[in-house]
Amino acid sequence: MSEKIKISSGLYVVATPLGNLGDITVRALATLRSVDCIACEDTRVTRDLLRFLDIAPPTLVSVREHNERTAADAIVLRIAAGEAVAYASDAGTPAISDPGGRLVAAVRAAGFPIVPIPGVSAVTAALSAAGLESTAFTFLGFAPVAAGELAEFVAIIGTRVETSVCFESPHRIEKFLLALAKGLPADRRVVIARELTKKFETITALNAGEIEAWMPLHADKMRGEFVVVIAGAANATRASSFEARALLKVLLQELPPAKAAKLAAKITGESREALYELAESLKN
Repeated sequence: MSEKIKISSGLYVVATPLGNLGDITVRALATLRSVDCIACEDTRVTRDLLRFLDIAPPTLVSVREHNERTAADAIVLRIAAGEAVAYASDAGTPAISDPGGRLVAAVRAAGFPIVPIPGVSAVTAALSAAGLESTAFTFLGFAPVAAGELAEFVAIIGTRVETSVCFESPHRIEKFLLALAKGLPADRRVVIARELTKKFETITALNAGEIEAWMPLHADKMRGEFVVVIAGAANATRASSFEARALLKVLLQELPPAKAAKLAAKITGESREALYELAESLKN
C-alpha cells in the first residue's frame, strides 16, 4: 500500500520497528504516509525510518521527554486546526518507558480523538520467546540506579507471583544482572533478551544462580538494548520473602545491618548476602 488514505484529524500513536523494518504494519505505513504532521522522539531517527520506508516526510516535530509538556500544546493546536498528527518514538510502542504519555493526555484533555496504531513492542516480544507462564505479568521499566534502591527493587521482584519484565541499557546491564543473581532464589528463572529483532539478537534463559558464572563467558553479549524477564515466585516463596522483610525491619531497630541480616538468614533460611543488601536499603 503506497498511496495516501483519507484520515481524520486526531492523534495517531504509531508503533514502529525495534530494528527489523519488516515488522512495520500495513496500517502504520498507511498512517505515516497520510498524516499532516509526525511528532517524534528524535526527528533524525524518524527521518531515516521514513526514507527506508520510501515515505516522503511531512512536517516533523520533536516531542521528547524534556519538552513533551510544552510541545504537546503545539500539537493540540495543530489538531484543533484540523490536522491529523502521528506520534512515533524512536523504536517500538510509544509511552512504554518512552515519551508519549503526556502528549496523549494533553490531546485527550482537549477533547480530540486518540487512535492507537499497534505493532511491535519489546515487552511482548520478549515474553513470547521467554518460555515462561505469563498469564499475568508486570512491566517495571528500568531498574533504579542507586545500590540500595536496586537491592530493594530486586527483593520486591523476588516476592511477585506474576512474571516481571524490565528494560535495561548496555552500561547498566551487568550491575542489574548481578543484583538479580544475589537477590533472587538460585532456581528462579531469568530470560535475557538482547537486541530483539536485530542482527545480533540473542535470547538466553538460565537460573539466577547461574548468572555470575555465565557473565564472564559472554562478555560479548553485554552490549545492546535488553529486556529481562523474571519468572514469578511460588506463593510459599512470596510469603517467605515478606516475612524476611518484616523481620529485618524489626531487627534493624536494635541491630546494625550486618548483624540483622545474619540473624534474619538463620531464622528464615534466606541468603545472608541478599538480606544484607535489603537491610542496607531499608536502613537508608
